[in-house]
Amino acid sequence: MSRPLVAILTGAGISTDSGIPDYRGPQGLWTRHPGYEKLVTIGYYMTDPEVRRRSWQMRRDTYALDPRPNAAHQAVADLDASGAVALRVITQNTDGLHQRAGLPARKVLELHGTSRSVACTGCGARTAAGDAIARVEAGEPDPACLECGGILKTATVMFGESLDAALLSEAAAVARAADVFFAVGTSLQVYPAAGLVALAADGGARLVIVNAEPTPYDDVADEVVREPIGAALPRLLRELAPA
Repeated sequence: MSRPLVAILTGAGISTDSGIPDYRGPQGLWTRHPGYEKLVTIGYYMTDPEVRRRSWQMRRDTYALDPRPNAAHQAVADLDASGAVALRVITQNTDGLHQRAGLPARKVLELHGTSRSVACTGCGARTAAGDAIARVEAGEPDPACLECGGILKTATVMFGESLDAALLSEAAAVARAADVFFAVGTSLQVYPAAGLVALAADGGARLVIVNAEPTPYDDVADEVVREPIGAALPRLLRELAPA
């Protein structure tokens, strides 16, 4: 008997208990600091050195937090380890906390890239984010590529950039095939990631939304949970793999 396929779409809300602020919530970065959105918008980033300097400062501050997986990340990894289901995580986050919790990297689709690496926008060379952050700490406000002198950015998908087509296609296939689909800690306002919910619902998946604020898909969900994610998600996932 085949195991049910459980897909979990995660957004910024799953990582707030790890000390990483979300974007659009009442205390989110964009809510409190509307100008911050420029720091992760490719057009501004590539053309304005001051935006790049501020963006690197933001990255440095986030990196210094050294966020750790929380109970929700651990619950996802524990569900996978139980072997009770076939699990895939589709994440809008770039923090790598699912992997740090123990979930195999091959089971995590990082739609928006990773903040753990930096890439040159010129030659494409990649290095560890920690190396670039160390240069910022040492006094380089806008570190350039050491290979070609080009503009460096984190290996994330900024606003104005396209998602990786192959990765998005894989995520869509997972959503269509899912028996159960969770949307956790995401406003479901950013496309094409939010559209995966519709694909899952159209494919007959049981849809569960766990988010503090209403989403555009609440009306089509089988269950909407407003409890704190760190408490709600472990409980919901334990129901899929009872001891």
